Amino acid sequence: MTQLTNRMNELIRACFTGIWLRSFEPSEAIADLNRLCQDENWQLLSWDIDQGLRTASGSTVTDAIDPLAAIRSLASMNSGSIENPSTTVLVLKNFHRFMNSPEIVQAMTRVILDGKVNRTFVVILAPVIQLPPELERLFVVVEHELPSKEELRELLESLASEPGELPADQALQAVLDASAGLTRYEAENAFSLSLVRHNQVRADSIWELKTQTLKKSGLLSLSRSQSAFNDLGGLTALKAFTKRALLRASKASPKAKPRGVLLLSPPGCGKSEFCKALGNETGRPVVTLDVGSLMGSLVGQSEERTREALRIIDSMAPCICMIDELEKAFSGVSGSNGDSGVSSRMFGTFLSWLNDHESDVFVACTSNDITKLPPEFSRAERFDAIFFLDLPGREQKDAIWAMYREVFHIDSEQSCPQDDQWTGAEIRSCCRLAALLDVPLSQAAQNVVPVAKTSAESLDRLRQWASGRCLDAELGGVYQFDSTGSAATKTRRRVTRSHPEMN
Repeated sequence: MTQLTNRMNELIRACFTGIWLRSFEPSEAIADLNRLCQDENWQLLSWDIDQGLRTASGSTVTDAIDPLAAIRSLASMNSGSIENPSTTVLVLKNFHRFMNSPEIVQAMTRVILDGKVNRTFVVILAPVIQLPPELERLFVVVEHELPSKEELRELLESLASEPGELPADQALQAVLDASAGLTRYEAENAFSLSLVRHNQVRADSIWELKTQTLKKSGLLSLSRSQSAFNDLGGLTALKAFTKRALLRASKASPKAKPRGVLLLSPPGCGKSEFCKALGNETGRPVVTLDVGSLMGSLVGQSEERTREALRIIDSMAPCICMIDELEKAFSGVSGSNGDSGVSSRMFGTFLSWLNDHESDVFVACTSNDITKLPPEFSRAERFDAIFFLDLPGREQKDAIWAMYREVFHIDSEQSCPQDDQWTGAEIRSCCRLAALLDVPLSQAAQNVVPVAKTSAESLDRLRQWASGRCLDAELGGVYQFDSTGSAATKTRRRVTRSHPEMN
């Protein structure tokens, strides 16, 4: 038996007469229920507005498409005796479309209550959960899980039956990882497309379709950046920590899975690019969660979309979940922005998931001002570490200059302009402008005003907050900021508390 049939078997035997089955694969769910009813000698009926009421074999009971008549017909379908009634299961497909009618709600209430005596069960099969208040306590919700990697592998082997079509070893694992989170229908289409294109199932073809699937949901996007750690100057300790944690995840205890990192820095220090490069370094997809896209216009819609996005992220494991500029994403968490507490509830859902999720999802959050977030967000066991990315030092700047000189084809003989307190983004901007305007770097630098000057006060506050609270992304250990002296002589020093291999 599958997980779904086991769960449904328990509920029907325990006489839960109202069951809401949430599924994105209705045909698979119906097939599982049909097998269960055949094994238990139960009667299975299904109704939809197109074909009316039908038996499991497909024969028509009635062509009536009236949803109210479908509910009322259940009472007359029991063929057993009064003392020993038989079990009848009625599946109502996409019936959430009709649940706003008072007649439907009243009839559904009566049928569910009478089902305890008549052994008649109502199963609403829909992709969303939309229960009216009158029925909330009468229904139990069952989730139809997306196919596991073992089920996807069986499907893949049934399609790739010719020699050379089925990948082996690591390539096969990459295909299964790419397929995670797809329905059986979507996975079959992706496998077939890859076979048509390449005569072999390849992960890149699956990622192409998967990216489109996430875009259609409107909740998440998939980053397929080509950047790697070699394209980012500095951040030595951060790179070593995250790469070691993720590459050792498969060897460590199941309870020792990596949770994620919170990256704090001024704008332009490479937080977002680091998250994207981390995916390439570790072979994991980077799923970007845009919290703004979760907001809905209807009551409860934002919270439901948040739960749905987190469910999709879980189904895509192993992956990296990136949330950029976290303090802006949850700016209404204090409840002072007039959204009736929607942001607070969304934030609470996200916090609970961050603490309790068991899927192999590595969460990488970025922030320019962590003081705008409540303190419980950064407590232990929600993240593996909080890193502060300070302005790059001389060695890191030289590496960044060399990298962008090559990217924009700038003569290596040109001298670098004065770059005191520049970020990596400002160095890139200078190189890009020099190539665009065909001028020397020193002239292009006149168009660059560093954030350390435009936001000097906020940068100092950020450094002072991070001092003693965060790990140093470059040097390792606890970040310390010496605020004595002039701004030009402010220094960092390392306190070695991390593992020596992380330094």
